[in-house]
Amino acid sequence: MTASFTARSVVLDIEGTISATGFVVSELYPYSRARFGSLLTDRAAEPEVSRAVRQIRELIGEPDADSALLERTLCRWLDEDRKAAPLKTLQGIIWSEGFARGDLVSDFYPDVIPALRRWHAAGIRLISYSSGSVAAQLAWYRSTPDGDLLPLLDGLYDTENAGPKQSPGSYRAIAADLAAAPGSLLYLSDRRAELDAARAAGWSTLGVRRPGERYYGEGVGDHPETASFDRIGIGRGRA
Repeated sequence: MTASFTARSVVLDIEGTISATGFVVSELYPYSRARFGSLLTDRAAEPEVSRAVRQIRELIGEPDADSALLERTLCRWLDEDRKAAPLKTLQGIIWSEGFARGDLVSDFYPDVIPALRRWHAAGIRLISYSSGSVAAQLAWYRSTPDGDLLPLLDGLYDTENAGPKQSPGSYRAIAADLAAAPGSLLYLSDRRAELDAARAAGWSTLGVRRPGERYYGEGVGDHPETASFDRIGIGRGRA
């Protein structure tokens, strides 16, 4: 069955929606884990690293935490799948460089890229909203098996420039930044709480439920759902 919508913009989650969470956990997480230590010790003076270090110390209440404690904290947050901003910042630095070197290539479900190209060609704006940093998202879409997909995108948001993904205010902020009517936005995610927040902000929503994904068993509540982008029909709506 095809899920049909009228929307001017489609906002995309990444993990569990356009890419398998297993790829992120098995490939990207270990890559960053192995490099946290050297980033913290060798590049502590860089502004982004320094800012992230200050944030970690504030979050754990340890103003004098050394690099060893900072590294242990980052690894623990990684194990807990915490969406902490400094963790995402440092992951973004590491992943961006890994993608640029060719160590990493992003992963997409096979039904995703053809749909993105189809929607873009139809004049629908494509937006990325992930808990991963904007820097990580830039690298992700630039380094795909199908080449650079950044030209398809009209915006990238994370928990720093938009806010937490389970807060309706974040979706209101994105709509305001895009100068878009809430009803013209369609959000795709595998997380019910995120879909609830987007709907509370006036957006249309579609749950993406892919068998084998981490949150598949939780369902998406009363949101419409699909297992494949092949089954999504979108007509371009008004701004």
